[in-house]
Amino acid sequence: MPVYGDFKEPLPADGEILVIVSAAELSNIVKGRASGRHYSSHEELPFVAGIDGVGRLDDGRRVYFVLPKAPFGSMSQRAVVPRSQCVDLPDNLDDVTAAAIANPGMSAWAALKERAKLVAGETVLVNGATGAAGRLAVQISKYMGANKVVATGRNTESMKAVAALGADVTIPLGDAGDAFEDALKEQFSAGIDIVLDYLWGQSAQRIIFAGAKAGKDAAPIRFVHTGAMSAPEITLPSAALRSSAITLMGSGIGSVPLDRMVQSIDELMKAAVRGGFEIQTKTFPLSEVEKVWRTAGNTMPRVVFEIA
Repeated sequence: MPVYGDFKEPLPADGEILVIVSAAELSNIVKGRASGRHYSSHEELPFVAGIDGVGRLDDGRRVYFVLPKAPFGSMSQRAVVPRSQCVDLPDNLDDVTAAAIANPGMSAWAALKERAKLVAGETVLVNGATGAAGRLAVQISKYMGANKVVATGRNTESMKAVAALGADVTIPLGDAGDAFEDALKEQFSAGIDIVLDYLWGQSAQRIIFAGAKAGKDAAPIRFVHTGAMSAPEITLPSAALRSSAITLMGSGIGSVPLDRMVQSIDELMKAAVRGGFEIQTKTFPLSEVEKVWRTAGNTMPRVVFEIA
């Protein structure tokens, strides 16, 4: 658990800049890295939590920054970050929205552009579309030119909201069993080009099965895995890959070069204004981090700490 208190002052070295932080999001990756569970966690203790945020430079520029130099994180009044890991923010994108949209939005933007290489007119299936990242994935898919977006989710009311954000077809997950797979087969027969998966587990397994069973005449499928909210592992018979044109890939820290990830964030921030991307947020003062940490993470609305 984090402790709210004092930490040593960060001092920038050559090529680095000091950011006066105004807002930082509490996301699952922040909690996972802090606990050591995330694959990108570092071992240096103690450290300041937070992987990204919004702030101002000495010259007054307002920026989003990512991956500050350890042990300094974004949940602090000041952070040190390489110049190359900052992007200027549009004037009409407020600090809280920018901080909240960056991580979940980048996961979709990088997956669709850098990994799947979405082409306008294609069909995208978003598996796990009711969370913040999934909702943004629906909006971003449409913004990038997807002709059709199919969305899966567990909560009926949330699925109505996803449809309002642009999903053309919604499929309830249920228990991710035979009924789910049957509904998927119909969509794969019609043609699905990209699967953007936030869940993994049984639903991802059923999606791969449905895609494989759609037949050799179905469109090749680029399956991009971005999160494991349901389970960390799946069982995958080899025949599912041999009998279909499915390409499996991941998207995240390590699979996308850092400079391309920063470029994706820059593009996302500009598109957020032009596309009117919607995300729900809730703010807290950083002094409440110990209380809020226990209950927040991959929640709706997204939790953002405002830092004086």
